[in-house]
Amino acid sequence: MGAAHNKNRYGELWPQQRIDACLEELHKIKDMVILSGGWAWHFMSPKGHAELKHAHDHKDIDIFVRPSSVAAVVTTLKDNGFEKVWTKYDKLDSDEDFRRYEKVVADEKRPIRITIDFFVSDEIPTRTVDGWEVVEPQHLLSLYRNIHSSDKCFAVQASVKLIAQGIDPVGREELIAIPEA
Repeated sequence: MGAAHNKNRYGELWPQQRIDACLEELHKIKDMVILSGGWAWHFMSPKGHAELKHAHDHKDIDIFVRPSSVAAVVTTLKDNGFEKVWTKYDKLDSDEDFRRYEKVVADEKRPIRITIDFFVSDEIPTRTVDGWEVVEPQHLLSLYRNIHSSDKCFAVQASVKLIAQGIDPVGREELIAIPEA
C-alpha cells in the first residue's frame, strides 16, 4: 500500500506536459485497453478537473488488455517507440501476465518518461466513461491489495467512502477534492 501523503504538498499539480504526453499515447491504444489505476480515476472524475498529484497517480499508466488484443497493443506500442522493460517481477513465478513498456518523449523543459504497466486479463469488470473503458470502481478498489499501490490518493479514499454509502463515485467532485484534515 502507498505511503501516507505529506499534507503540506496537497494542491501540487502534475505537469501539464506529462498529462498531455500520456493522453497522446493513450489515444493510440484507446479502443484496445481497459484503464486502471490513476488514469481510470482520472476519467471517472469530473471533466476539466485540476490534475492534483494527490488525487490521481499519474506516475505510470496501468492498463488491462484482453488476450485477444495483446498482439495489437504490443505492435502499436512498439510502432510508437515503446520498448519492453524488464522488472524484478519478470523473474518471479506468477499467474499474472504482466509487462512493462516505456518511452521517453522530448519536452522543452526535460524529457518525459512514460511507463505503461500492462496486465493481460479477460476477467475485468468494466464500464465506459466518456468513451474510455475503465475498471469498474468497486473492482478497481480491490486491486489496491495486490496490483496498485497508491491507495492514499484522494480518488481512492473518496470512492471507498462513497461506495460504502451506496453512491456511485463516477463523476463525483469528491474524487478530486482535497480531504479535510
